[in-house]
Amino acid sequence: MIQLLTLSEASDGQLADFFLVMTQKEEATTRNGKPYYRVAFRDAGGEVAFPIWSDATWAPACRDDWQVGVFYKVRAVYRESDYGPQLDIEKIREVNDADRADGFSETMLLPQSRHPATEMFDELNSLVMDQIEGEPLKQLVLHILDSNHDSLLALPAAVYNHHAYVGGFLEHVLSVTKTAIMLANHYQKQYPDLSPPLNRDLVVAGTALHDIGKLAELRQAADGAHYTAAGELLGHIVLGRDLLRDAAREHELDAETQLRLEHIILSHQRLPEWGSPKPPMTPEALIVHYADDLDAKYQMMYQTLSDDTSDNEFTTRRNPLHHPVFRGLDDG
Repeated sequence: MIQLLTLSEASDGQLADFFLVMTQKEEATTRNGKPYYRVAFRDAGGEVAFPIWSDATWAPACRDDWQVGVFYKVRAVYRESDYGPQLDIEKIREVNDADRADGFSETMLLPQSRHPATEMFDELNSLVMDQIEGEPLKQLVLHILDSNHDSLLALPAAVYNHHAYVGGFLEHVLSVTKTAIMLANHYQKQYPDLSPPLNRDLVVAGTALHDIGKLAELRQAADGAHYTAAGELLGHIVLGRDLLRDAAREHELDAETQLRLEHIILSHQRLPEWGSPKPPMTPEALIVHYADDLDAKYQMMYQTLSDDTSDNEFTTRRNPLHHPVFRGLDDG
């Protein structure tokens, strides 16, 4: 029986079935004038790119039928070459309803969080329930999360740079919330005479909702996340404030609490060039900003060290941080 694998699971020379999405089809010619199509397919485990020559068996189907963004079930021999991984296709067809009945979904071909999205959602919900004491604020946050349950399970945190994969939003927000709670506990003890006192409820609510506007800023497609028109024109900070205001109409939130929560959303990126119209101007907003920034930067560093597999002391600067990361001294 032929195994169903992801690209990362296949070994050189192995025949297997794959669910793949076509990400590229471009007409090209060699230096000698021989025409071919440059095609690429991807799943959650990686991408393959290879030529379909004009005289090859699959050339007519490639020319007339294969479409970028369409999902296919492919039977092929996986090969490692000097030009990267490639496929020798034996069978190919579009994904059908029978495949979906057997468990296929479009999001399974996109890069995924290492953590189950349903577990992260439940943990975030539990933190909100356990850590927010004020009932109106607690119910508002739970209402926003529960109303968007299905979308949040698949939402990335960004198009690129940090947590840019299915479940990345929840992974990021859950991590930020945990860090912010730790910081809030520390600074409550460090400055017990702060007036007005640090509001832990607002810290938890602010971290849980700081990126909620990405529900309207981003849309998932076969090749990953893209910005919506509203995302391009307005951005997730303004969209998040608007989403909060709409939801708050159904909850008895006092005016100052809502104002402070809106400020956390509007200021969480701190700088105008990062999208925030105001810097953090409350203790709660300051904690949320730095917890958010640290989590995003740390994931970028993790990804940089994971992606750069060279033996050099430093990674290249071609990474989301835009500077090299130190790997360790070269013993040689």
